[in-house]
Amino acid sequence: MDKPRIRAVEAFRVEQEGQVYVGLRDPSGVAPTPIVIGMGAYFIVTLLDGATTLADIEAAFTKRFGEVLPAEHLASLIDALEQGYFLDTPRAAARAAAMRDEFMRSPARPAALAGLCYEKEPMRLRREIESFFRAAGGPGGIPAPRSDGAALSGLIAPHIDPRRGGPAYAHAYGELLTRERPELVIILGTSHYGAGPQLYSATRKDYATPLGAVATDREFLERLAARYGQGDLFAQEMLHRNEHSIEFQALFLAWALGTTGYRVVPILVGSFHEMVARNESPASDARVGGMLEALRAELATERRRVLILAGVDFAHVGRKFGDDFSADEKIAEWVKTEDLALIENIQRGDPDGFFAAVARDGDRRKICGLAPMYTQLELLRGHTAHLLMHDIAMEPQTESAVSFASLAID
Repeated sequence: MDKPRIRAVEAFRVEQEGQVYVGLRDPSGVAPTPIVIGMGAYFIVTLLDGATTLADIEAAFTKRFGEVLPAEHLASLIDALEQGYFLDTPRAAARAAAMRDEFMRSPARPAALAGLCYEKEPMRLRREIESFFRAAGGPGGIPAPRSDGAALSGLIAPHIDPRRGGPAYAHAYGELLTRERPELVIILGTSHYGAGPQLYSATRKDYATPLGAVATDREFLERLAARYGQGDLFAQEMLHRNEHSIEFQALFLAWALGTTGYRVVPILVGSFHEMVARNESPASDARVGGMLEALRAELATERRRVLILAGVDFAHVGRKFGDDFSADEKIAEWVKTEDLALIENIQRGDPDGFFAAVARDGDRRKICGLAPMYTQLELLRGHTAHLLMHDIAMEPQTESAVSFASLAID
């Protein structure tokens, strides 16, 4: 441990009693419990690159803060990080391997956030979802399910915590209730933690919810994987374990449609940041173009009613997300104006205009649903959409904000 290395974890701003701290959490779940550290400790964490020695860390600390860092204090911090599985060690690797084995053996992807972001007990969960319809900004009453409404081709729904974005979920899935039921739902979710060249990651597992398991169409996925020549769709299946963007859609599908009469195809979509940086159409990238080609070919032979569902959010701005400004009401107005302009491209079914609008300013608002929405819009090119709701969740404690929207695509 003379040259400790921090694992790939998230750092986020925390304010407590007027003091600023840094929280560390592990999206993979290997480190099960987030920790909060001071700015001095965070400075040390930034030096844990696997190449810098403890002696060099002590010297860097003294140079930065003008005081000696006792060796025992450094050792205590390193030990706490190691015990919490935040360091890249054989112990952490063994835990990650055990978690992977457990996940791969399970026939279903567990409801990871049940009891945390939404109620775990089914009756309480149903009441909670019903309350989203009556909340401020919600659609009001729950519409009666209908079979005479034209089927939706696509749906855009949030993936923000349902307790913050409940009314937007209610608008999206309330609209679904008024339409002819889909028989196959392609769910495209934001992959927040994917890394490497593989942009699309699928799982064969059903998605468990407190209301029952939403069944995955494994046969469709196997055919799709055989068509897709740009990588292994299941190589990063483990990403599904903790990712919430599809979990929340499975939850609301189970509420709206039950768990029978349809199948889902859960696909996580990684970042298109490199395409934005090059201002290059994602469809020209072989990985994206190949997936679009494979999906189009598979859907061309599909006789079931298909819904292409994107579980996405829009802007992420403010200090929590690396900006040098606080998200206040003025920033919120800017976000709303820019989001609504971006949404005009969705409304006219224009994936090229959608991507161009994001790339124009280098994705300054950090649209985390860019990749799934672009994929959806390419598959539904020319389909018109209407906006059901747009909203912004302000986070005063982190001086940040997240925007999201619900849209129905005919």
